[in-house]
Amino acid sequence: MKKVNKQKMLANWTSRPPCERLVGARQGGFTLIEIAIVLVIIGLLLGGVLKGQELINTARVRALNNTVDGITAAWFSFQDRYRGFPGDYSQAAVNLPGTPANGNGNGLVGAASGEAAERPNVWIHLQAAGYITGNFVVATVAADDYGCLPTTCPDNGFGAGMNLNYGALRQEGGINAHELITGRGIPVEVLAELDRKVDDGNAGSGAMQLGLAGTGWVTGDVTACQNTTDNNLYGLQAPSSNCAAVFRNF
Repeated sequence: MKKVNKQKMLANWTSRPPCERLVGARQGGFTLIEIAIVLVIIGLLLGGVLKGQELINTARVRALNNTVDGITAAWFSFQDRYRGFPGDYSQAAVNLPGTPANGNGNGLVGAASGEAAERPNVWIHLQAAGYITGNFVVATVAADDYGCLPTTCPDNGFGAGMNLNYGALRQEGGINAHELITGRGIPVEVLAELDRKVDDGNAGSGAMQLGLAGTGWVTGDVTACQNTTDNNLYGLQAPSSNCAAVFRNF
């Protein structure tokens, strides 16, 4: 066997052009093209996640808007047909299927302490008249209740029932009126987008406003849904997932 002349081999190697010396050389790490491909894939994945979250948020806003619109339409349709407010209607046992309990007919749903039964009966009357669907049962509902059970009140889509009462639970205060309380547990970004869609976009003005503290939704919960420097705005910097609004379209 012939002896390998290492010096000769080295001389032959170094005498070759640089491009030839690179052939067969083992490379370590990733090339720029490989890194670029990975970054593009990561960008596409992040974009897909963010877009998916945006679509989910939009769907939640649309669902809540449809629920409020449906209740509003049912409220006014009932008035046109029966000349009274659901829950307060004094001839419910006579004119509605299933003989639901009568209201006192004073034109104010649950305004006085003796009218507490009118609040849950709003949904019983609307259901009996065929304006909303459900199988609602009568239970105690406070005037400022943000956690009415979905078995007694329409589900807001976030685990709590909606409450309709004659009062003033909005941030702006003012005189009493019939208000629809959305119930708690709604992400603040959903309320903010819905407010921009249907009202003025502000938490403290307009027909849709952030609610005041009440039963099942306390002052700390309200504050968490507000902007830290301007309570008239929604708190989107540190978003809360437990917010509630009040509508005065009734």
